[in-house]
This record gives sequence, C-alpha cells and structure tokens, in this order.
Amino acid sequence: MKKNKITAPTVITCHVNADFDALASMIAASKLYPDSTLIFPGSQEKNLKNFFIQSATYLYNFKSFKDIDPDSVTRLVIVDTRQKSRVKHVAPLLENKRINIHLYDHHPDSDEDIKGDHEVIRPWGSTTSIISDILMDRSISLIEDEATILGLGIYEDTGSFTFNSTTKHDFDAASWLLTQGMDLNMISDLINRDLSAEQISILNSLLETATTHKINGIDIVVTEISLDHYVGDFALLAHKLLDMENIRVLFAMGRMQDRIHVVARSRTTDVNVGKICSSMGGGGHSFAASATIKHKSLTQVKDELFGLLYSQVNPQILVSNLMSSPPVIIEKNKTILQATEVMTRFGLKAIPVVDQNGGPCVGILEHQTADKAVSHGLGKIPLKEYMVTDFSTLDTTNDIYKVMEVIIGQRQRLIPIVENDRIIGVVTRTDLINNIIQEPARIPESLLPEKKRERNIKKIIRDRLPADIFDLLIKCGEISRDMGFESYMVGGFVRDILLGRDNLDVDLVIEGEGIAFAKRLALELGGRVRAHHKFQTAVVVLENGQKIDVATARLEYYEHPAALPTVELSSIKMDLYRRDFSINALAVHLNPDSFGRLVDFFGGQRDIKDKVIRVLHSLSFVEDPTRIIRAIRFEQRFSFRIGAQTEKLIKNAVDLSIFHKLSGSRIFHELKMIFDENNPLGCISRMENFGLLRNIHPLLKLTPAINTILLETEKVINWFQLLYTEEEIQKWMLYMLGLLNTINDTQAQIIFNRFNISQRQEKGFFVIRGQIRETVAKMYQWQRNKQSLSDLYFILAPLPAEALLFLMARSQKEELRKQISYFITQLRNIQPQISGKDLKKMGIEPGPVFGKILQEIKAAQIDGLPNDRQEQLEWVKRNYPDLAGSSLKS
Repeated sequence: MKKNKITAPTVITCHVNADFDALASMIAASKLYPDSTLIFPGSQEKNLKNFFIQSATYLYNFKSFKDIDPDSVTRLVIVDTRQKSRVKHVAPLLENKRINIHLYDHHPDSDEDIKGDHEVIRPWGSTTSIISDILMDRSISLIEDEATILGLGIYEDTGSFTFNSTTKHDFDAASWLLTQGMDLNMISDLINRDLSAEQISILNSLLETATTHKINGIDIVVTEISLDHYVGDFALLAHKLLDMENIRVLFAMGRMQDRIHVVARSRTTDVNVGKICSSMGGGGHSFAASATIKHKSLTQVKDELFGLLYSQVNPQILVSNLMSSPPVIIEKNKTILQATEVMTRFGLKAIPVVDQNGGPCVGILEHQTADKAVSHGLGKIPLKEYMVTDFSTLDTTNDIYKVMEVIIGQRQRLIPIVENDRIIGVVTRTDLINNIIQEPARIPESLLPEKKRERNIKKIIRDRLPADIFDLLIKCGEISRDMGFESYMVGGFVRDILLGRDNLDVDLVIEGEGIAFAKRLALELGGRVRAHHKFQTAVVVLENGQKIDVATARLEYYEHPAALPTVELSSIKMDLYRRDFSINALAVHLNPDSFGRLVDFFGGQRDIKDKVIRVLHSLSFVEDPTRIIRAIRFEQRFSFRIGAQTEKLIKNAVDLSIFHKLSGSRIFHELKMIFDENNPLGCISRMENFGLLRNIHPLLKLTPAINTILLETEKVINWFQLLYTEEEIQKWMLYMLGLLNTINDTQAQIIFNRFNISQRQEKGFFVIRGQIRETVAKMYQWQRNKQSLSDLYFILAPLPAEALLFLMARSQKEELRKQISYFITQLRNIQPQISGKDLKKMGIEPGPVFGKILQEIKAAQIDGLPNDRQEQLEWVKRNYPDLAGSSLKS
C-alpha cells in the first residue's frame, strides 16, 4: 500500500456539479455497498455547507480521490450521471479495465455515456428515488438523518414534486422515507430558506443584466454575473429569477474564480436545455440542466451559447401559417339540414356559426352532430339549438402550442381565427395533424392523447376497496388474459373510486365474449350466472352475495328520439362513448400486464377535478331524455355543476317536449332514484327550474306550499333514519305524497297512469292517502276532546311508517308532531307483559274476549299501568272478576 493512501475496494462518486440529489444518491448507494468509500467530486462542498458538511460529511466521512489508493479499487459506483466528462475526477479508474462499473442515473442518454457492467437507468424525477426504491425492495432500513438526506435529494430534484419530470415513483419513494423518519421540517427549512444579504445582492445583479432575445420566435432570457468567489446556491438563485419574472427559458451564467457556471431552465419543448448544456460539456434534462466551463471568458461562453440556440431552437409556427382562409361559415338562423348540406358540399367536419349578416362567431356545429339530428327528424330545427357555444378562438399571433392546447387539450375540432370580432380563417384538427406529422416532438407532454400519458391507479384501487374486492378484480384480469380477452372495470364504480366514495357495485366490460367470460368467472369462484344474450350481458352472483355485472363492449344507437338502445359489438372506446356523462365514461384495465391503467378518452378526470357534469355529444338528451334527470341527480349528489353547454342542451331537449315520447315507467324509475338521494328536494327544485316537472305532466308543480312539505318530509326521513331501526320505508311514497298533496285523487290517478306504475304500488299510495285524511280528522278530535294517550295510540297504530312520517311532515302544529314522534319512538313498540296463555291459566275461556282484554291492558299500560307482569295479572282479576277463576297464578 502506498504511503498515506486509503484502501478502498468499492468507491462511490457523482458528477462534479454535485447537488443535493447527487450527494443523497451517494449516501443511498452506500447502503447498497456497506463497505464503500464516498469520493466527493472536487471542492464543491461549499454548495452543501448548511447540511451535508455538518451532518452527512460527519456521518459518512467523505474522501477526496487523492486520499485513496487507486490500485485497491475493484468496483466504481457512479450516481446521478453517466457522462464521462462529468466524472473527470475519477478518470484513472475509468481507464482501468479490471474495475467493475455500476451506474445509477435518471438523466437522458447522451453520446458520451459510460458503459457500465451493472446499470439501473430509469426516467424518474431523481436518482435518489431510484436507489430508495431498491432499498425499499430489499427491506434495508434507514436512520432518521439518512431518510432526511435522501428526502432532500428527491425534493430538490423534483422541485418539491412540481417539475414535469416527477413520477409516481418519486412520491412512492418519499412516502417510504417518511416511514423511515424523514424530517419534513428540516427539508422545508433547507429548500425554502430565506435568502442571505449576499444572495439578494446577486439576484438583483442577475435581474439588472437580464436581457430577452427572440430566437426563432421564442423569448429567451440570458443573464450574467462575475464574482471573485464561488457561490454554491447559484442554481437556486436562477430558479428564483425564473419564478419571479415568469420566464419561459432562462440561461444564467456566472463567472466564479476560473470557471463559468451555466444554469439553464426551460418551460417549453421548443428549447431543450439539456441538449444545449451537453454540447457545452455539461448535461441534465430537457427542462433543467447545467454546465461548468473552464479556460473560457464570459464573452466566449455567451457567443457559444447563442450559436447553439440559433442552431437548435425550433422555429415558432404561428396561427397565420396554419389557418385556412377565407373560412366557410353559416348563420345561426339556418336549419340543421342546411348546415349539413353546406358541410357535405365542402367536405367539412365542422363549421363556424356566425351571427346574422356575418357578425361575430357564436358557435361551432359538428357534421356528426348535424347528421344525427337529421336522422332523428330534427333537420328543420335552427342549428343554433345544437351548436357548441362553449368554444375558444385565437388570433393570428398565437403560436402552434395554443392551437394544440385547444384542439388536443380541449378537444375542439375547429378553431375560429378572429380579428376585430370577425372570422378571418379557421384552423382544423387536420391542419394541426399535418404539421405534427412533420415534427411529432412538438406536442407537449401535458397535451398528449390518453394512451401517450396513461395514469395508473392501482394503488388508489387497493387503498379504497376492500381486500376481497381488490383480489376479485385481480382474478378477473387473469381470467380475461387466459381467454385472450381484455377486461375493464367501468362507469360509476371507477368514478366513485376516484372520488373516494363507497361503491361496491362491480361493473365490468369485456373486449371479447362477455357471457363466456362470466361463465368462466362463475366456474372458478363458485358462483352462478344470469345471462342476457340479446344484450350480450350477464350477472355473476357469488356465494357471499356479491354481484358482478359483465357486459360485452358495445355501441348503443337510438333509432329515434327517446327509444331504447340497439346494441352492436364495439371496442372499449365506443362502449364508453355510449355512456351518459364524461365522469361515467372512465375505465380501468384489469389485465395483469397493465392492471390499474386508467382509460379516459373523454376528459372525465378533468371534469371530476373541475366538478362538472358534461355530456359526451350534443344529441345525448335527444336520444335519451332520462339523462337529464340523471344529470340533475349527479349534480346534487356530488355538489358538482352542470356545464354551460350541457345546460343549454337540457333546455333544448325540454323545449322539444321529448319527454312525451318516453315511457312512464322509465320516468318513474328515474324519479325513484332521485327520491333515494340524500338531497331529493335539491333535485326536484332543479327539475322545476328546467321546466321538467310540467314537461313530464302539466299537473306536476313545485309551489311554495309543496316545497315546504317536501322540505319537512326530507327532515322527517333523516330523523327517522337516525333512529337506526331496522324498518325499511318507501321514500318514493313519502315524496309522491308530498308532491301530489294539493291535487285530488282523480288528478293523482291521471299522473300515476302516466307513470305506468304497478297496481300494487298504486293501490298502496291511495290506501295511505285515505288513511292520512281519516287520521288527520281523528287527531284533531282527539286534541279537541283532550282524550287519553292510549286513544292516540289506537288512532295511529293501524298506520304504516310512511303514513306516520308524512303526517309529521305535513302537520303545522308542533304539539301534534311531538305526539306522533312520541308514538313512533315510545308507544309503538309497547306490548303487554301477559299473553293469552296467562288468561287461559286464569280460567278465562278462549275467544274474542282475549283480544279485548289484551288491548285494554295495553291501553292501561300506556296510560300508566306499570310494565310489570304481576301488576297486569292483578289488573285482569280486578276488571274481569267474573271471568277470572280462582286459579290465578303469578
């Protein structure tokens, strides 16, 4: 061994521009290689003086490369880089062929990447996350200081989880570190610490020297400073400048001693700062990178930077380069049929709609919507009724990224280009596609189609569902894979998982043969199947009572407005397209290779986030008017709002009186669903506002008096449910009693004829209605005559719960409400302590007298007779001495 040199079989190091992620990755790697020596890259320890010098350096005893014996090294571990030019401090080890090289990195590939014997390269937000994942898998525990150091690395390199490079894996790693004792307060202090006086002075200088350069249409800010000493937080100051001035692209250059440090940040895909810094001898990501240049002046580095910018920055494409002009337009007072003819003649998929006399743009009509409307016999209706009114316009100075945001992000097929409130051109989806085909890399990641930016919610599913349901879904995915099918859980089941609401109604769609899948599932899980071959659906019922609805992916189309759907086989996308609202058009793939992948073709996630109810196409309510009631029901249930365009379509459908074509049973089914909601009155109020009640039947009205009764009904139902009795009540009965309270039986019968309800339901309603009328009269008489409590009991005892609760709701006298409440909670369940057997033992002959005696005992008990068996036996002996024999037994 050479004099004063350390033997170090395993060496761990990082790049020369060591940041928190690099240093944290070294410490994390030391847990994988316990006997390793950590080599600090150069003199940049000043960069980490607040924490690593006092803690990490103390704990891990970092060494300089000059302190070790290079001949003793057999393994070199490099973290947070693979570029040869960034690890020059260990160059002698790289040239030694016998040394085994291990690489851990999260940066993109480059031309100068080192080839490792063992490589772990993942496009995550930080290298620390990658190594933390390995530690977690190997169940290697950390002490609190270690967990905090690693957490600091992740927080810094992901911008506290705000950078676009952040992945779910970074969150998972941080979550695990939290279990290991990560101190968030310390991390917050270090990440968000106040600037020192020196830092504020440097930041002011950077602001003063900042200049904006338009390069190929892109605004790029370049700033510079010269210092006589090294500043460790230069990258932090550059980031502060970026945020303060809302800069899209920034290059900050700082001359410090004999080096030029370049920190680059980009918020646009037009400028790949990682590629530019790599050309300058540095590296990083497309949106965050840095470089350190020696032996050059600031002027030389700046000249080199501008040369790279002009050669590598994509030229900006403006709307004026994309649009078609003059545009084909149509006035809003034209009919749908006329619009269809114009679009067919010019081969258009959509057309801008303008006010009369070629005024401003007021909407967009899609050819597909117009064709459907014509097929439903709506061709003569003004097109303004079904045009989209919630749309975006642009002007000629907007760039291609604004076009992408509207066409891809907002799913708007056509963009009117406006100047002085007049349409001067249009940009269509086809125009954009033709440009993207030439340069597909232009599409920002946030606007990529769903399959390009998939979200996996497996962890959310596991956390929010019971273990047996989660295991059931796993099993479904395995069976569909084995059968060569694709399986998805769909609809409200997925929606409620994302909303964190309880819902165990498993609803599956199979791309394949749904009934065959159901039979296989039942066979393997010991259940039974009810198949519906006409609709290609089935229900699997397991031994524990769990039901699984299984459908074959299908497309429903409607032969005429308000018709029942006709079913054809289709893909999952078309199956979801048939659904009512975007929030219900979500699916999750269950096959093992992509279990948990969320499928969202129609923006359901965005609408859940924005709390909006939105239909998938303009004729949705024409095809199925019951969707209007469902829209209101979901709006009230989730405290969402019906979107502006969807609300307009509801009003159009109501104006067309399409509800008259619906079967009464379908309407009544939807009303019963509303009555089962927690806020049915809110739903009924919205129906009244839209004119739905009178559209269903002219006799249905929400007057102030009825509104008051329904409000009291809702309160009474909530009160009754808080009693936690096992008695089930028919909520629909109560609300219908309230809704029809002011009309006579003949009028109520007309409404029930419209609803086409069963004879049993109809008879039950009118029987209760009659009982309520009779009871009201008896109760007023009871109150007027100041009769006994037992008299009240026998007035109310024959009534079912629905009648009792509605009596409470409609009564305007608080004393009567209290008495009914007392009956329900106390008197209703009173029973004598003796029975017919006791009377028989007393020598009383069986017969009608038994019922009379027991009823009188109950009345006496209600009015004060003790609830005691002996007392009640004595009461019989006193009141029926002639019937009771001498054999009375206690």
